[in-house]
Amino acid sequence: MKYLSSAFKIISVILICGCVLSCSKNNVPVKPPRGYLNETLLKISYATKLLKLIDTEPAIPSELQVFEGLEYKNIDSISLQLDIYKQKKLKEKAPVLIFIHGGSWSKGKRSDYLPYLVDYAMKGYVTATISYRLVKVTKYPAAVEDVKCAVKWIKDHATEYGIDPNRVALIGGSAGGHLAMMAGYDVEENVSDCESISDGKVQAIVNLYGPVDLTTPYARARPEITNFLGKTWQEAPELFIESSPKTYISSDDPPTLTFHGTLDSLVPVSQSDSLNSWLKQAGVISEYHRLKGWPHTMDLAQKVNDYCQYHIDEFLKKHL
Repeated sequence: MKYLSSAFKIISVILICGCVLSCSKNNVPVKPPRGYLNETLLKISYATKLLKLIDTEPAIPSELQVFEGLEYKNIDSISLQLDIYKQKKLKEKAPVLIFIHGGSWSKGKRSDYLPYLVDYAMKGYVTATISYRLVKVTKYPAAVEDVKCAVKWIKDHATEYGIDPNRVALIGGSAGGHLAMMAGYDVEENVSDCESISDGKVQAIVNLYGPVDLTTPYARARPEITNFLGKTWQEAPELFIESSPKTYISSDDPPTLTFHGTLDSLVPVSQSDSLNSWLKQAGVISEYHRLKGWPHTMDLAQKVNDYCQYHIDEFLKKHL
């Protein structure tokens, strides 16, 4: 066992060192970090602590001002809240990045995106993270409507928080990516139970491994999907179509940046392959990063997170 353990460590070190070949001389992660041959090697690397993960609970820098627990919607006696992060020294209106957590629409919390919230607030953006109704409370379309209301509320209150309401990006992972695309592609002026004077249009979307088409045979059979919708495919196929971001893709959709790993065993990478194709066919700007050998929630790995942030930075510079 001692020799097997040593062999596994050597393999993992080789894979991790491969990042050197994927970075520029200035350690700018222009190319994807080298991934793993399979999930077994990935788990070994994680278990032996050779795979460095990001700090999921970073300290809040003293330079940042945080507004927590801002109620953007109250429905059925449920207070839906959001948090906003910004630099204290920020003088001019800044773009806002709205983060939407994942968790199969059934779990997760808005603080899950704290590493991104802090990092991007320090880069000069105003960052926001929202809560939405989970499936244990109610089914689709509640979560989608909540996200749309949050966007409108933030734009309504842009002046109070130093936000430029004409430069808004939605960023989400997994179920949060799905909700970001639903809110960004299916823009409605009137949303149920949403009091707002602002429109819900956004200028950019960052999708991290989110499902796009809930009508595929694989998606129809997933308990997470039927739980989210409250119906099976046999009972209501139209609901699966209505809740798929692909249904709303059109030429006026915002530029979209997508990241997806080929080892994703929860949301098949084919979902993002198709998204990229559909967006381009519609004439929508689509930037797609297909990371070989990485799983779902791959951006918890430090080198993947560095890569994603580098390309998010470049994408936002161009489109926000």
